[in-house]
Amino acid sequence: MPSPQVSPSRRPHQAVLAIDFGLRRMGIAAGQTLTRAAHPIGSLRARTGQPDWPALNAIVDQWQPERLLVGLPLNMDGTESEMSRRARRFAALLEERYARPVELVDERLTTIEAKRLRPKGDHDALAAGLIAETWLHELP
Repeated sequence: MPSPQVSPSRRPHQAVLAIDFGLRRMGIAAGQTLTRAAHPIGSLRARTGQPDWPALNAIVDQWQPERLLVGLPLNMDGTESEMSRRARRFAALLEERYARPVELVDERLTTIEAKRLRPKGDHDALAAGLIAETWLHELP
């Protein structure tokens, strides 16, 4: 009897890419569900919320993530802001462009935590790593 096919969304181990959305820079981190760990890759320049698409294309091609995660910048009281709306539009664009599921992850305080953990260096990439780890640790 042949084994049942497992849909991509139900694979036991998945690679993910997390993006700390920004208007001028976007941090990128890679993670995977096996160890539920993530690590910063780097940052991309952006222009009014649009990343360096060729550079992002190369990262997606290299890492081959099954899922993309985008940090959702909510206000501290949980309400949305203009940046939240921009991040949602960006996530929809990613889903269309890369034909992969995209999930929004609450990113409140990730940049502050990244600066606390690493006073100097690429805070955006570290914040993306924190976004990925938030999502990974919330898995059942």
